[in-house]
Amino acid sequence: MVNLKNIGVGFLVSFLGSIPLGYLNVIGFDIYNSSGINATLLYLLGVICIECCVIFLTLIFANTLHKKETLLKFIEAFSVLFMFVLAYVFYSSAGSDDANRTVFSNTFQNFFVAGIVYSCLNFIQIPFWLSWNLYLLNGKYIEISNNRKYVYVFGTLMGTFSGMLVLILSLHYFASNVEFLSKYLMKFIIPLVFAGLGVFQGIKFYRKYYG
Repeated sequence: MVNLKNIGVGFLVSFLGSIPLGYLNVIGFDIYNSSGINATLLYLLGVICIECCVIFLTLIFANTLHKKETLLKFIEAFSVLFMFVLAYVFYSSAGSDDANRTVFSNTFQNFFVAGIVYSCLNFIQIPFWLSWNLYLLNGKYIEISNNRKYVYVFGTLMGTFSGMLVLILSLHYFASNVEFLSKYLMKFIIPLVFAGLGVFQGIKFYRKYYG
């Protein structure tokens, strides 16, 4: 019963956490458009390989990492800057001939490697999982004694994989059936979303450390 609870809680948190429009989802959508479902699945497997390490380490060292305010401050500051970099990259690389393709779909020949590399750049997942793991542990929503921690991590990985796949397929469906999205999603809408996220995270960062 405890293992089922660990899987359920881990799945729910990671599934809901992966649904908002993040750059890993957008790259997955980009890869799906250019190379199909098999390439997308390989990419997602690469993504969750890195997320597995992040979740496990933040789970085991949650209390220690929580005290490293300088490290977390650097990670959060980098994440704010990264949003603006992504906005520029998506805007500048979305070609006029194929509005839903960018440089990301052509950078790596191996899509599994692409998932690993892009997931390594997703620094915001560190404070995200650190906060959630502390909350779940302190609230006794999960039990990580013995091998139960691995069951929890498995649930989170399944949630991330499922959530990202659902969002990628949904984006593809709407982009294929809504002319406005087909024309402007990658060229204008996505860059504006990332620029907005950069502003939002920048305000949160300022209020947290300087407000």
